[in-house]
Amino acid sequence: MAGAQNHRLALAVCQAGGLGALPAAMLSPDALQAELQALTAATPAPYNVNFFCHAQPTPNAEREAGWHKALAPYYSEFGLDASPMPGGPGRVPFGHDSADVLEAFRPAVVSFHFGLPAPDLLARVKSWGAFVLSSATTVAEARWLQAHGADAVIAQGLEAGGHRGMFLTDDLSTQMGTFALLPQIVQAVDVPVIAAGGVGTAQAVAAARQLGASGVQIGTAYLCSHEAGTSPLHRAALQSPAAQHTALTTLFSGRPARGIVNRLMRELGPLNEAAPAFPLATAAIAPLRAAAEAQGLSDFTPLWSGQNASSARSLSASDITREWVQAWLSASLHEGTGVGA
Repeated sequence: MAGAQNHRLALAVCQAGGLGALPAAMLSPDALQAELQALTAATPAPYNVNFFCHAQPTPNAEREAGWHKALAPYYSEFGLDASPMPGGPGRVPFGHDSADVLEAFRPAVVSFHFGLPAPDLLARVKSWGAFVLSSATTVAEARWLQAHGADAVIAQGLEAGGHRGMFLTDDLSTQMGTFALLPQIVQAVDVPVIAAGGVGTAQAVAAARQLGASGVQIGTAYLCSHEAGTSPLHRAALQSPAAQHTALTTLFSGRPARGIVNRLMRELGPLNEAAPAFPLATAAIAPLRAAAEAQGLSDFTPLWSGQNASSARSLSASDITREWVQAWLSASLHEGTGVGA
């Protein structure tokens, strides 16, 4: 949920008995320091800090030119200067700069998306005693994560909102729904498995437990909470009929991510090959997004959402978490707890 929350949401989840998560993929070291200070000052409870660990791509001039050509008509429509369009990465992977900040706080849990960091970085994190999680979208990824040091695996089903955590393949045909993926990963690995994607009801929590999950991870349900940083336009989309139609798209970052279908996705096609590799697609979209949002339009805004946005309610994140904790306890018959956001 990078970009949609800060320590306030993580804190509310922690205070209600869940494992709150602080998304750090878009935070500078200084911003990370400030967020961690605020979170640790407010609660002694354990929390999770999440990072991306993608490989930075080599810019491709031909592909960039094709991307700029595809976006040029929209720049003209909004009276923006298309020459040159902005470039550069919008997100950086976990590195020693972030680890330097993190080490002083020694969070109980550190999680990753897109695999795991380099062995020296992972060893550094584990030397603090951190419990390491990472997302798997296939059985092969789950096995890889276990073999390379993950202490638990997040089984990210196809229903999940935001970026797919896939890292061993770019083939979207390998992706499957949560309740098909979960039992296969549970059978394939010896570490705990956490279910993510489409877990929007108490019945889904119970189903995850019955299929062997040691916990559930919930995202979309918190996007309209009081503590979330979700924009008014994004909140409105989540609470509208438009949220019933989501799709995987590469347009906003260069990697497949699930969001509510909007104008850009409809007109360019959600998986347009012109989009540069992750995260290079983001920069050229940013001016269009700002111009459209100034007019009250979400045509160029990444409206990240899972397939079950009906669970996104305007409540305190603490109240939402208590519901999930109770659902988990009821489903597991007191065999343990495992609710995270």
